[in-house]
Amino acid sequence: MQSSSASPERITDPVTGFSYPASWIAACNDKEGLDLVRAGLAVLTSSGMILRRGYTTGTTAAACCKAATLSLKEVPDEVSVLTPSGIRVCVAVEATHGTASCFKYPGDYPGDATAGIGFIAECNPAGNGISLYPGEGIGRFARDTPRNRKGDPAISSPALSSILAAIQEGLETTGLPGVTIHLQVPRGEIVAKDTLNPKLGIEGGISILGTTGLVEPWDDHLTKTVMERVRTSDRVVLTTGRTGLRYARLLFPGYDAVLAGSHLKEALGEVKGQVILCGLPALILKFLDPEILSRTGCETIEEFATRPEFRARMHASFLKGKERYPRLRVVIVDRNGNILGDSG
Repeated sequence: MQSSSASPERITDPVTGFSYPASWIAACNDKEGLDLVRAGLAVLTSSGMILRRGYTTGTTAAACCKAATLSLKEVPDEVSVLTPSGIRVCVAVEATHGTASCFKYPGDYPGDATAGIGFIAECNPAGNGISLYPGEGIGRFARDTPRNRKGDPAISSPALSSILAAIQEGLETTGLPGVTIHLQVPRGEIVAKDTLNPKLGIEGGISILGTTGLVEPWDDHLTKTVMERVRTSDRVVLTTGRTGLRYARLLFPGYDAVLAGSHLKEALGEVKGQVILCGLPALILKFLDPEILSRTGCETIEEFATRPEFRARMHASFLKGKERYPRLRVVIVDRNGNILGDSG
């Protein structure tokens, strides 16, 4: 009679696509926490510790608007929202007679500047379709940028799509043909002072963001886990955000793609094998050359990228990077995955 042993469980993060090593799973004794990891609502660290993901301002806004819509016909105490990552989350709300409020859940991310901030949505039936009016506490662009006009609300495309989809779900549930919603963040202008918005030329409040709809729980434990992945990989491609991570996987399928966020210096210090730095230009070029915007008259890399002199300055930053990290290859892409520059 042949005996067989159960193969070790495999868990893949549905948000990043990273397959957790069996040793990490074995080190975790939190069965309920592992269920959250499988669902993409938490991450597993190399020590077996589980850290919960939070919800972005976009997800929170979507929940608030949906709750306000539902409250025209019922009194919800929580609503479900489909995030841009395809993961559905539940958000606690207070809602009645067309007015709803909820608070942003930070997960296990102690550095979240917008943690706990409150949202309020006021909804009224109105004809057909959806009319959304961003109000108090939601930032607006103080100048034209390549993607936004002066006065536009600081709401990213993925976040806006999530909000409108959530409202549409509310309409389908209530049977209403259309609504007008006014969304506000009462403490947004105060909280925004502790974000990057002042440097980005966004005034009057916070940004409503969320590429995936979830906030990564960056802390010392997760940083150590990222560094271990970098240290043990023979071929690694580092990136700074979700867009970069997606294109890094497509461009370099034979490499271990690692989201290092703002921890590039630490990650590059741990590299033992081949390393590529791939992603959108802003964080990467500022990391390679902190003075890249000096004497350009531009406030952001996105603005500078429209200037004729951008490519020359970008390649100069590649050289500065080579001086500090001789084995480093840098590949800069735009939001559509087109390669803007490659240090080779």
